[in-house]
Amino acid sequence: MSDRFTGKAVLVTGGGSGIGRAVALAFAREGARVAVAGRSPAPLDETVALVEAEGGKAAAIGADITRGPDAERMVAQAVARLGALDVAVNGVGILVAPGPVGDMAEDDWRHTVDTNLTGLWLSMKYEIAHMRGHGGGSIVNIASNIGAHRRAAGLGAYAATKAAVSALTRNAALDHIADGVRINAVSPGPVDTPMSSRPGETPAAKAARMRAQLPLGRASSTAEVAAAVLHLASAEAGSTVGTDLVIDSGATA
Repeated sequence: MSDRFTGKAVLVTGGGSGIGRAVALAFAREGARVAVAGRSPAPLDETVALVEAEGGKAAAIGADITRGPDAERMVAQAVARLGALDVAVNGVGILVAPGPVGDMAEDDWRHTVDTNLTGLWLSMKYEIAHMRGHGGGSIVNIASNIGAHRRAAGLGAYAATKAAVSALTRNAALDHIADGVRINAVSPGPVDTPMSSRPGETPAAKAARMRAQLPLGRASSTAEVAAAVLHLASAEAGSTVGTDLVIDSGATA
């Protein structure tokens, strides 16, 4: 296993499950100290336990990133518990009540925008504020191939927020590269997580659907998405600025 991140301090929002958990584990396996943040403590504690079971160092931070004071406190606690902040991965994301735009409840729209877009912006705001005063760093945002790169009926709010995340990433990258903060995004397509399953769908039915829909014949694994995140955060990608790397089994090829 590589030691690209030995001695580095990494914050992962949405680190309690799915892609976020895979990212946290991947960083820890490459030597990083990791803080995972989110609303629910139990999943975060599970991620910490998994990291520690492999000999890594991790901490859990409860935070509602849709609130500015919480986002600011999250970053401050990450720095206090890790001793620094070299890398941040903003992975919080929700998909609420799919359906036509004209039938969407206002509360569902606001909740999606608050979490997927405003929460990510607030996280970046305070991550950048720390990094630019402490020698720089790297930020990787989790966008999506839906919205940023293709369309999907019934997912208007989710698509709108993820397209905005991609655009925000590119603008922030230009705004802050002179501060030594390198910002990029990853846009996963279908990933083998509960979010990509349909209600009542069996694993076999899901696999058959992915074979039919995706040129590669399967969804991406969380480990594959995590590998892309680590590459963008690493010194190997030192001249990669403002990119949005699509990992979607050929869906947008």
